[in-house]
Amino acid sequence: MTTDTDTEPNTPAPPRGGDDAVEAAVSRLTRAAATGTPCAPVRDLLGDTGVDTAYEVQNRLASARLAAGARRVGAKIGLTAPAVQEQFGVFEPDFGMLFDDMVLAHGEPVALDRFIQPRAEGEIAFVLDRDLDRPGATVADVLRATAFVLPAVEIVDSRIAGWDLTITDTVADNASSGAVVLGTVPHTLAGLDLARVGMTLYRDDEPVSFGAGHACLGSPVVAVTWLARELARRGRPLCAGDVVMSGALGPMAEITDGGRYRLELDGLGTVEALIEPRTEDSA
Repeated sequence: MTTDTDTEPNTPAPPRGGDDAVEAAVSRLTRAAATGTPCAPVRDLLGDTGVDTAYEVQNRLASARLAAGARRVGAKIGLTAPAVQEQFGVFEPDFGMLFDDMVLAHGEPVALDRFIQPRAEGEIAFVLDRDLDRPGATVADVLRATAFVLPAVEIVDSRIAGWDLTITDTVADNASSGAVVLGTVPHTLAGLDLARVGMTLYRDDEPVSFGAGHACLGSPVVAVTWLARELARRGRPLCAGDVVMSGALGPMAEITDGGRYRLELDGLGTVEALIEPRTEDSA
């Protein structure tokens, strides 16, 4: 893997936001993912605030992934915690899709080679047993639809060089998704106040991130309600069986080498992501 920004041929840029611009963004992000070489931001193609156009890029990338044999297993919410919003200067949430090859279990080795510039986040994952297909979904609907929650480490990644993002860039890039590592002990929501859950993320036993449930749009339940409404409005509702990553509870922690990333959540237990170092060929 190289770390130089992928360069574009010296050809005139298509008009912002049109179909040619969407295809150009798809091509740029696809090449970055395939080569492991981060690319320039796509906002020059889509505009700084063209969120709907950016979601069209995301949809086309997802369709290609599905056509190649991947299976959609849920969705993720990004940019929920103020600390993460401050890191990137993006002050609204977004979402991306989860696929089966992105989901790993507690303690399962994760090859660092599969990522470009990864970072770790501590989150709460929701697993649904009912559809959430109404644009007016309520918090009560989300609570009824949730079978259980799990502690989870999300390994976020960006195909955009240097994490130089606007909302357009991260939306197009599937909300800067990489992989998720799920805990294995489920907890029902009965009697749980997720807004009060404290979080500590450790790297090889050293704390690297602190947070709490209230940092996630006030509560992870509120975040999932926002997502349910957005996806239903866009005709891609959450379904029974989906895994939903509800958003970071604190700042991202950079992953620069192999190591153990252990998340502890008050009342919800722990989960550990075991990151294997890069091989010499990819360094």
